Amino acid sequence: MSLANQFAAYTAWRSRLSTNIGEFQDWLSQNELSDAQTDLRLAQLLERLREDRLNVAFVAEFSRGKSELINAIFFAEYGSRMLPSSAGRTTMCPTELLFDGSKLPCIELLPIQTRASNSSVSEYKRFPDEWTVVGLDIESPDAMQDSLRHVSETSRVTPEEAARLGFEVGQGEIELYRVGDDGLVEVPRWRHAVINFPHPLLKQGLVILDTPGLNAIGAEPELTLSLLPNAHAVLFILAADTGVTQSDLAIWKEHICGGGTARRGRMVVMNKIDGQWDELKTDEEIDAEIQRQVDTSASILDLPASQIFPVSAQKGLVAKINGDDALLEKSRLPLLELALSEELIPAKRDIVCDNTDSEFGEVSRRVRGLLESRLVGLREQLTELTELRGKNKGVVEYMMGKVRAEKDEFESGLQRYYAVRSVFSTLTNRLFAHLGLDVLRQLTQDTREAMLEAAFSKTLSDSMGNFFGRSREALVKSNDEINEILAMMAAVYKRFAVEHGLKLGAPTSFSLLRYEKEIDRLEAWCDGHLNTMVSLLTHDKRNITQKFFEEVAVQVRRAFEHANKDAETWLGAIMAPMETQVREHQIQLKRRLESIKRIHQATDTLEDRIVELESVEKNLLLQIQSLEDIAGRIREMLLPLDIQELQAA
Repeated sequence: MSLANQFAAYTAWRSRLSTNIGEFQDWLSQNELSDAQTDLRLAQLLERLREDRLNVAFVAEFSRGKSELINAIFFAEYGSRMLPSSAGRTTMCPTELLFDGSKLPCIELLPIQTRASNSSVSEYKRFPDEWTVVGLDIESPDAMQDSLRHVSETSRVTPEEAARLGFEVGQGEIELYRVGDDGLVEVPRWRHAVINFPHPLLKQGLVILDTPGLNAIGAEPELTLSLLPNAHAVLFILAADTGVTQSDLAIWKEHICGGGTARRGRMVVMNKIDGQWDELKTDEEIDAEIQRQVDTSASILDLPASQIFPVSAQKGLVAKINGDDALLEKSRLPLLELALSEELIPAKRDIVCDNTDSEFGEVSRRVRGLLESRLVGLREQLTELTELRGKNKGVVEYMMGKVRAEKDEFESGLQRYYAVRSVFSTLTNRLFAHLGLDVLRQLTQDTREAMLEAAFSKTLSDSMGNFFGRSREALVKSNDEINEILAMMAAVYKRFAVEHGLKLGAPTSFSLLRYEKEIDRLEAWCDGHLNTMVSLLTHDKRNITQKFFEEVAVQVRRAFEHANKDAETWLGAIMAPMETQVREHQIQLKRRLESIKRIHQATDTLEDRIVELESVEKNLLLQIQSLEDIAGRIREMLLPLDIQELQAA
């Protein structure tokens, strides 16, 4: 099956998963087993599944055939080139291809001048007025080609303006940005492009990121700090006619392999092998020449040769459009698509499964505990009523007094519960005093002032180090508060389980370690790009300050925003089981007391009441079985699955 069909199979699986979780949510509501916390968690889970994106980044220097490879893999079924592809630099700025049903087909272009601000591309996405919009006529391939050429537009600016916008004039292995005879420098007109196109794959959640070479990657650090690390797959494209150039190697070492260890979903493509096709050579000689190039590139990149995929994107695209199976096989494109699907789709599915299992598992266990608690309470009532058969009125009064005493004891114990709520609230406030965004805003402001007032390079360096140190300290202190909350709730869970028979299990654990590691990653990037002796001595203080806050501080704030959201979700999850069990235990005690009262007052016969409770017991057992059936279907969908099984499903 083609990669498109495999992706469609994954999308269908995700859709079935969403349907099952939606049915589970409806079942909870119909059986009056839901609450505000449960509804919120399931709604957020369904929203994440609906918003699920599959991000594939294509990274290469100019003229490696990157746009043609995107056309060949994803858009051949369209019958023509979607992205412009020709000799030279056709992609001038980072370009995202996606589908947003709330907008008409269009190209959104962010002016290059926005680089001079302190705002990232993701922040500018919140302000549509800042973007230039070009309509896409999807009914006319020619009109669409004309519109897409806007992505390649350039502007001519002074060398000073080019430097202010982050372009290194006359530097590097190839001087991409050099001063012309008119004294001006040609730079991209646009900083970022978003192409909204209703292609079937994009509708299913595929997002393609097309990046235009080392100079652009280095000038737009959001790519290296956020977009590329978060991509589910990165295809690094070489050209068979150039091999691994110095700039190729720089991209590989700095932005992709991450210090020598290639992550899952990172693949190398050697494009343009059709340049080796020679009618004067045998197929064996051609294959041997291509293999020599693969082996050489593998040695330079320090990779096994099996991780480099030689292809001809141009011939593969032609073969797909014309239905030429022989040419398609010769292009070797199907081998790359197979490897991509075996890496990309299972990896993405694993991420979705882990997230779903965490959220759904917690909710289903809580509901199962609630039903079992009801069943235990009901059976206690049945036992009490069954023991009253043939007993006199005095025994009934004794039983009523016993249940009333038990209820009074539990009501007394509730004072501890309210005390726990009070302490929990205090600890929560202390947690957000460390983790909250107000603290980070103040730290950011203090750091900016210190950097702008710095008279020496060491002061600049110390200010950046202090920013990371205090950010990390805030996370460490927050973790201490989390551990204190966790220890307190574990003790309370255990005490209420022993004293009142509540089935609470162990509280859900939580840690901010992933965000501490993110701070470490960002500091390492800063130390390698901004906080170096060369940068501090050769760059203007304001330039370094601007880059630090535009590139690094934005990512730190984003990490804290995610940490806050995760902490809020966890705090709700850790208290919800206890609140539910306490409320349920109160209801059961009240029902037991009312049941015995009715028998004592002769407003209900003993046998009628026993029959009624036995009927409720059967319904509870059916509910538990129904819960297990629904949960079983969802858990089965989350089991490990290879691509063939996914396609068969």
